[in-house]
Amino acid sequence: MNILHLLYESKGDYFGIGGVGIRAYEIYKYLKDRHNITLLCKKYPGAKDGEMEGLRHIYVGTESKSLTKTLLSYAYHATRFVKKYGDNFDIIIEEFSPAIPTFLHTFTKKPIVLQIQGYTGVRYFEKYNIFYSGILYIFERLLPLFYRNIIVVSYITKKRYHLNNRNKKIEVISNGIPEELLSYNSGESDYILYLGRIDIHHKGLDILLAAYKDFYNTFPYTRLVIAGDGRDRDRFLALLYKLPQGIQQNIELKGWVDGKRKVHLLKDALMVVLPSRYETQGIVALEAMACGKAVIVSDIPELRYVTQNKAGISFKTGDSISLAQSMKDLLISNERKEMGQRGREYVKDFTWDKIALRYEEFLLNVSDKKGK
Repeated sequence: MNILHLLYESKGDYFGIGGVGIRAYEIYKYLKDRHNITLLCKKYPGAKDGEMEGLRHIYVGTESKSLTKTLLSYAYHATRFVKKYGDNFDIIIEEFSPAIPTFLHTFTKKPIVLQIQGYTGVRYFEKYNIFYSGILYIFERLLPLFYRNIIVVSYITKKRYHLNNRNKKIEVISNGIPEELLSYNSGESDYILYLGRIDIHHKGLDILLAAYKDFYNTFPYTRLVIAGDGRDRDRFLALLYKLPQGIQQNIELKGWVDGKRKVHLLKDALMVVLPSRYETQGIVALEAMACGKAVIVSDIPELRYVTQNKAGISFKTGDSISLAQSMKDLLISNERKEMGQRGREYVKDFTWDKIALRYEEFLLNVSDKKGK
């Protein structure tokens, strides 16, 4: 198949890369030898068209330090690209974001698959002004209704959008883990790990800093390691520098990590924390479980699988006191290692090679290429 994937975040992106981008690169790692794959990505400073990791990259849009302007520009130029070149592809995958209204379904006859990672809902009104939030809220509810072929990453996401299979092809295809994570021996150093994009409101990093300030008063010899990058880095540093000097010195910023550096951080952590206010499925949670780590998650439905499988504990979303107590409880818990073992057992069926095969089968069915 000739596959065109509208991927609004890619490696090297000024605004960072999250689960949307990681999922695409991991899946296509297993499909790139059997299909011609083109990623249509939003432009960022220094981005150049060409091949990266065996995948063709084309960057469109206007460079800007404003994410809103960048996304709207990307929506416009990506739409123009599909209008001009869409017939060269067998199938088009569009990553859903209400901030990127392409309306591809209105003008192309090529099969389109809308891939939905998560749901934000009323949380938009906590992050943006009421006018912009209102537009995002309405688009998030309405736009998926116009698509016939949809991939969602969890049944929770499917339920959030009130999607049903009447006159539609809807498939739940989870996020995954690199299989090699299951083979690493889990150790324990002296730090709690946050791994992910530096997005203060979405990822709850303000809550994490406030919780760690409380936690530090009881356990001053346990560090907090922050690994990741993103558009809120400067604002996050401003929050960090408001903390007392002793606490600041106990918080280590690693920046963006991948490969062996990422693995070592995961496998040697005391625990991994995901303080998100809202989330998709949480690739980091799956990876932490694969490394045998107990996980602390906010009590949102998308992350409930962690506690349902007794692979970690939860705290009240948005509550730094609750998070601090959960960190203290898990640190002194005799079950921490057992939680890690249960998590590792749970994610054995979530390796990216298996996820890629399910993804490929769905695309073949939608494009009528199966068996040809």
